[in-house]
Amino acid sequence: MAYQSLRQEYLHMPVVTRAYTTACVITTLAVQLDLVSPFQLYFNPILIIKRYQLWRLITTFLFFGTIGFNFVFNMIFTYKYCRMLEEGSFRGRTADFVMMFLFGGVCMIFLAFFVNLLFLGHAFTIMLVYVWSRRTPFVRMNFFGILNFQAPYLPWVLLGFSVLLGNAIWVDLIGIAVGHIYYFTEDVFPRLRGGFRILKTPQILKTLFDAHNDDPDFTPLPEDRPGGFNWGRAANVQ
Repeated sequence: MAYQSLRQEYLHMPVVTRAYTTACVITTLAVQLDLVSPFQLYFNPILIIKRYQLWRLITTFLFFGTIGFNFVFNMIFTYKYCRMLEEGSFRGRTADFVMMFLFGGVCMIFLAFFVNLLFLGHAFTIMLVYVWSRRTPFVRMNFFGILNFQAPYLPWVLLGFSVLLGNAIWVDLIGIAVGHIYYFTEDVFPRLRGGFRILKTPQILKTLFDAHNDDPDFTPLPEDRPGGFNWGRAANVQ
């Protein structure tokens, strides 16, 4: 029964969220089972350019470290906010959502050439959180049962939490920076006097992702209840 419920929940996940989170979990499990090594996955400009190991441009976004608290925490946030974006402001615009993924990935790869970062998955999660938080500015949040704040402060709260865990500050800052660039490009600049939409989704992406009819039984996640995970006594996001 539990298997059937889990399978049904998995199949009802929107396509981009399902594909990305599945790829992240499979990659991490492959490392955990010693099927691949992190040294084959990390971002290395020299190996990418000189040895044409182009897969590193993708795998750098898929590995979140060994299975533990950090991995579970990142996967929950990645799944939750990726899904809320896809079912919320990107509802019916899957191609535009894929374009956001491509834009964010390219920007982070560019910045990674100047900052010594091996894996960019956490930064990508922060980008998703940032865009969601700016598009739902009036949602009230509670973090760890201690802090109460409006949604736009969530990326900065996560930055502080990441520093407490001993993680590099640059990872979160890159995610916030790229998230803000996307938000400004898509949501702010086109509304300014003389502004226009800079990012245009290629027709091939629209043909691939937007030609499908909506599921009549679809029920989106409620955007006024972000987080929604019971971390017991340790953490709570509601």
